[in-house]
Amino acid sequence: MGMTMPRRARIDAPGALHHVICRGIERQVIFQDNAERDDFVNRLGRILSETSTPCYAWALIPNHQLC
Repeated sequence: MGMTMPRRARIDAPGALHHVICRGIERQVIFQDNAERDDFVNRLGRILSETSTPCYAWALIPNHQLC
């Protein structure tokens, strides 16, 4: 096996945009039903509001379990 280079540090500066993802481990399903999806969206909205964090876009995408 060849050696790999470590990933470079991410930019974390005032005004920087971030792409945040959450994936299921080993392609496991993240949400079991619509109630869990709704709970996630509600918690995300609450956290964004409480921290005055702008969110320009978001999407709930299945975890590619059919691939």
